[in-house]
Amino acid sequence: METSAWLPLALLTALCLAGYNFFIKLSADELPPALGAVVLQVVAAVLGALWLLKLRWQGQPLGFSGKGVGLAALAGLGVGLAEILTFVLFRRGLPASVGTPVIVGGSVLLSALLGWVVLRESLSLAQAGGLLLIVVGIALLARGH
Repeated sequence: METSAWLPLALLTALCLAGYNFFIKLSADELPPALGAVVLQVVAAVLGALWLLKLRWQGQPLGFSGKGVGLAALAGLGVGLAEILTFVLFRRGLPASVGTPVIVGGSVLLSALLGWVVLRESLSLAQAGGLLLIVVGIALLARGH
């Protein structure tokens, strides 16, 4: 896929994830982590349901498989636990300027490694260098705090 086809949407996604992490940080001292995660997930579920209804009303086919549903449920388990743990970390006083890059950078690193090892995706030298820089960045952020 050409960069111009996916980059704007990827950057918009990054903006949404930045808001996600920023608002978790702001709300972490205002409510218990489990409640924060539930509120977040309910809002996300409503948004997803509205999007699904929109697609249905447009007549788009919504085919799915049991395997796809199971894998999505595992992703939901991962994000649900990540949300609770993020609330806990921020509630304990971890600055967003440290926690968010470590969490997101670590996620990027581990996802890339899983893609390479488990899915047998290729990894260029430049991409491997980028992952190494993420490791260095995480180490510097963790060391400075």
